[in-house]
Amino acid sequence: MKAVLDHLDDIVSAMSVETLWDLHTSYMAAFGFDRLIYGYTRYNTQHSLGDPQDWVVLTNHDPAYMAVFLDDGLLFQAPMVRWALENNGACSWRWLQDLHLTENLSVNERRVVEFNSTMDVTAGYTISFKSVSERVKAAIALTAKPGLRQDDVDQIWATHGNEIIVANNVMHLKLLTLPYSGERRLTKRQREVLQWVGDGKTAQDIAVLLNLTPATVEKHLRLARTALDVETTAQAVLKSAFYNQMFVVDL
Repeated sequence: MKAVLDHLDDIVSAMSVETLWDLHTSYMAAFGFDRLIYGYTRYNTQHSLGDPQDWVVLTNHDPAYMAVFLDDGLLFQAPMVRWALENNGACSWRWLQDLHLTENLSVNERRVVEFNSTMDVTAGYTISFKSVSERVKAAIALTAKPGLRQDDVDQIWATHGNEIIVANNVMHLKLLTLPYSGERRLTKRQREVLQWVGDGKTAQDIAVLLNLTPATVEKHLRLARTALDVETTAQAVLKSAFYNQMFVVDL
C-alpha cells in the first residue's frame, strides 16, 4: 500500500476529476473498499437535494447497481443517505444492521436493504463531510468487497480509520477545486462570455473584446443559460463558478 503522505501528495497534485477519482478508488481498494459512491450538492434543502443533473456523483459501482440505486431513485429511501444528511463524520454500517434488527426501518428502507443484499452491498462505512453552508452536502459510501463482514470492516477501521477519513476529506476538498461539468456542459465560447460578465462587462463590452456582434454575445449567453438550466445570466455565472467552469486553465 502506498504511504499516506505520498498518496495525499498525488491527490493534491491531481489536475482532473478523472485522475483524482482513479487515485482515490485505488487507495480505498487497498483497505478493502472496492466500490464507492461520492455525492455532492450545493442545492440541499429540507425537502430536496436539488436537480440530479446538478449533483456531482462519482462511483465505480456496477452500472446495473447504479441504474436501480440512482436512476430509479432508491437512494432517496436509503437509510445511510438519511444518516449522512442528518450527521457529520463517519458511521459504521453496523448502525444500519442494528436499526434493521430492532425493526425501526420503514417499508421503503427495508426495500433498499434487501436490494443492497442482492448486490453484495452489505458491509462498509459512510462518511458525511462537514460544510459551512446548510445548502451544501457531500458524503461518500465505502462498500467493502464481497466476503468481508461488518466485523471485518470495523476491525479495519479500528486500525486505519483515521487515515481513511483524512484521505477522503482531502479527496473531497481537492474535488471542490476542479472543473466539473456533469450534465451541464458549456462550450469554450459560452465560458468565455460568462467570464467577462463575471468581470463586470456588458454585452456591448464583450462584443468589442471578442470581436463579435452584441447579438452573437447575447446568443452565447442564452445558450449558456439553457445549458445550465437557469433563467438569468447572473444565475449562470454563479452556477458555472460553483462547478469551477469559469477561468479554467487549459493544460
